[in-house]
Amino acid sequence: MPAPDELSLFVARFEAIDAPYMVTGATAAILYGQPRVTNDLNVVLSLDDAARTALLQAFPESEFYVPPESVIRAEQSRSQRGHFNLIHLDSGYKADIYLAGNDPLHAWALPLRRRLEWADQLHLAVAPPEYVVLRKLEFYREGRSTKHPADIRAIVEITGVDEPLMAPWLARMGLNALWQEIKAAP
Repeated sequence: MPAPDELSLFVARFEAIDAPYMVTGATAAILYGQPRVTNDLNVVLSLDDAARTALLQAFPESEFYVPPESVIRAEQSRSQRGHFNLIHLDSGYKADIYLAGNDPLHAWALPLRRRLEWADQLHLAVAPPEYVVLRKLEFYREGRSTKHPADIRAIVEITGVDEPLMAPWLARMGLNALWQEIKAAP
């Protein structure tokens, strides 16, 4: 599990650039479910040109590996699946940045993100638990890693999800049967 200090290396800077973002992946699963180990931070970020400039200023190359601006521009130009990494040089802690682009699931989830507090010191925007479950179902379908069903069950048990809110996405993404399978497992 990332320490609050590692998260703050990134989250405080995302907060400062004033662009819509949400923490997702394992960190969101930890916040909504149960602790486990992860070595990176996954973030969905809505990045326009002004926010790109702010991002480059917020993550100085003296402290972070930041891809060249031309790479970030190229990733921004993708309608879906734009991606790049930021790495804190001293700690090696990495943030995987997934650009919102025109991804309909990102567009649905960003306005529903939640403001949470971690360790009484860090405030962050976190993807809604329904989004985290949908993505984890997707990843489980692709790779069958057992961490995804465990994360999903913990999120459902500890935080809960709004199944009617998820229903259209489960159908659209072809995840209904997998969702039922994971819910039925002991």
